[in-house]
Amino acid sequence: MIYPQDFEQKTGFDKIRRLVAEKCLSPLGEERVEEMTFSADFRRIAEQLDQTNEFVRILKGDKEFPAAYFFDVRYALRRIRPEGTYLDEKELFDLKRSLQTIRQIVSFFHTEKGDEPAYPALGALAGRTPVFPQIIAAIEALLDKFGKMKDSASPALLQIRREITATVSSISRSLQSILRAAQADGIVDKDVTPAMRDGRLMIPVAPAFKRKIRGIVHDESASGKTVFIEPEAVVEANNRIRELEGDERREIVRILTDFTHSLRPHTPQLLHSYEFMADIDFIRAKALFAEQINAIRPEMEDKQQADWIRAIHPLLYLSHSKQKKSVEPLDILLGGDHRLLLISGPNAGGKSVCLKTVGLLQYMLQCGMLIPVYERSRTGLFAGIFIDIGDEQSIENDLSTYSSHLIHMKFFLKNCNEKTLILIDEFGSGTEPRIGGAIAEALLKRFNDKGSFGVVTTHYQNLKHFAQDTPGIVNGAMLYDRHLMQPLFRLAIGHPGSSFAIEIARKTGLPDDVIADASQTVGEDYIHLDKYLQDIVRDKRYWETKRQQVHRQEKKLEELTNRYEQDLQEMAGQRKEMLRQAKEEAQRILAEANVKIEHTIREIKEAQAGKEQTKRARKALDEFKAAVLTDANKKPKPAPAALADKEIRVGDKVRLKGQTSVGHVLKVQNKQITVAFGVAKSCVEAERLAKLSREAVREEARKNTFPYGRLADEMRDRKLRFKMELDVRGMRGDEALQAVVYYIDDAILVGASPVRILHGTGSGALRQLIRDYLRGVEGIARFHDEQVQLGGAGITVVALEA
Repeated sequence: MIYPQDFEQKTGFDKIRRLVAEKCLSPLGEERVEEMTFSADFRRIAEQLDQTNEFVRILKGDKEFPAAYFFDVRYALRRIRPEGTYLDEKELFDLKRSLQTIRQIVSFFHTEKGDEPAYPALGALAGRTPVFPQIIAAIEALLDKFGKMKDSASPALLQIRREITATVSSISRSLQSILRAAQADGIVDKDVTPAMRDGRLMIPVAPAFKRKIRGIVHDESASGKTVFIEPEAVVEANNRIRELEGDERREIVRILTDFTHSLRPHTPQLLHSYEFMADIDFIRAKALFAEQINAIRPEMEDKQQADWIRAIHPLLYLSHSKQKKSVEPLDILLGGDHRLLLISGPNAGGKSVCLKTVGLLQYMLQCGMLIPVYERSRTGLFAGIFIDIGDEQSIENDLSTYSSHLIHMKFFLKNCNEKTLILIDEFGSGTEPRIGGAIAEALLKRFNDKGSFGVVTTHYQNLKHFAQDTPGIVNGAMLYDRHLMQPLFRLAIGHPGSSFAIEIARKTGLPDDVIADASQTVGEDYIHLDKYLQDIVRDKRYWETKRQQVHRQEKKLEELTNRYEQDLQEMAGQRKEMLRQAKEEAQRILAEANVKIEHTIREIKEAQAGKEQTKRARKALDEFKAAVLTDANKKPKPAPAALADKEIRVGDKVRLKGQTSVGHVLKVQNKQITVAFGVAKSCVEAERLAKLSREAVREEARKNTFPYGRLADEMRDRKLRFKMELDVRGMRGDEALQAVVYYIDDAILVGASPVRILHGTGSGALRQLIRDYLRGVEGIARFHDEQVQLGGAGITVVALEA
């Protein structure tokens, strides 16, 4: 169930539908886009997602998909149901080309028996589709490659066209003869040729000479300077051509009628094939749109959940892409003890966009569309999605904004259950805040009691407290940069957000006395509560950054460990191979030597140990020995250690020759050295190690220092934006202290030291308050007054620990 009726307009799905329709090749696909509806059928949605995902793979593949002729001939096929009707030549030509495309598509997805299908979901869809090779062949026998009826379509047609050709040739010869005579008499210019008027060949003549040629004047030019005469000699022949052309049309109609009669029984199957073409056109359009917004097929389960990582609003992504801007992705979690997400934060901070993103992506998913989320995201299905967003006051229906909200809430209460997704923007607004907040809290309690899922945005403190203390509801905050005074559009789940009303009012230039009166009216407790929320958000951002740093370092360490282990395995394999080759070589040399010695002994014996023969045999044996030694010396030998003049000792830094990983020497025993590469230990021969100098070790350490990538860029940007001086003059004590807290945190994060805090002298209370805070901050080495000539006691200089 979807509520209200204009749900698609409220979430922006109507624009999505329009963008998908633009990518269709024919009205076939466009109709499917218009018919696309929300579904809660798990198997149906899974099948649609699989089909679209497979087509995305086709678009990214090398094999070209047949999409040349997507013609919609369903109207023509339905029109020929009565006897005596027929398809004209254009309709028949479109039928042939589109049937060829359908056959090519079915062939594209065809899999031989026993083979694994490359596209199982689309293959199953194509496998149920009939193709019509006989009909295609029959049409090709009738029509040429331009879609015109062939002469060979029937013997009668062939005879008619031959007679037309012969008659036209006769007329042409007669006209040429008459024209040459007229040119010789000066009646017609030399460059004039016969012209065609109303399907009849005529001679163009000046009006003054029109009576010089015997015939019928049929027409004249728009200027009146030329008349067109059909000579008497060709009138009969032209009339005959008219008759033959009529015979030709009648024969073509007869051929088309006969063919249509044979085609008529196949009409239901043909229409079924065009339904398949419509499905393919629709799936292709969805796949093209998915590529455009970087959408994927997420893991989907048949239960109520939304665990989305880096979800993006597709329309916002397309809009920002045109402006070369990026979109901040959102992490959404609805499920388990976090069924209802209550989002708070500043105005224009992204709360409504977050709510619309949830509604739009879930609706797209349940319409069978891929959605732009990260691969590890998990999705579920909801039986209904209800949304209340925007101003719906109506003068005609006597409805105020708040009344329209209450009508929606009445529907929500009556129809929601544990399978419903509820989306409410600015919950409780539009009336007196206290009673509005109370009614909103009572409604939220009942939605939670019914087990509903949802995203609710609000500014009310009582709802934040209620969410914090109630299982099933979780607070969320849209983050805000206090220093730049601008929203970050990031969602942090687990803590409520601050509205930053005081800060935004001050930024817009509202007078300080107005802000002070407002702060006094709501009371110190309320202001402090809002500041505590800001501190929580700040601390969460800080520790989230730290967590990401640790996670990346752990990942890098794991990659290094895996690489070391792989290198060690490769080295062990190479060592075994070298030993094997060496043994084989030694055995070969030994065998050859034995053969040579035996041969020499046999020669000496056969020669009865003559002195001269013995000397020659010994010489041959010595030559063999020298050859063996020469061959052995040609074998590649391991290169000497890089620092052979320096002995490797315990504690030295070394690395394997040809490798970049640096190791630490743990033990030296003869030529065997035990080295630790990270957490992996290995026993290596000294010849395979290169000793490193201190400079080389420092260079390697510099290369391997964390962080990299995006974190390094962020830190670089922070350092560039960071100011070495903070001015809190004119601020009240609590405001100044909060600004100092943020400033010192950032200074420690970017490693900026020393920094200056300008607080002025005044009564000295602000200076004392700031210094009391600085004394308890870890990471501060010392602080002191600035030099007298540079500001003295009005400025505190803070030095951080190295």
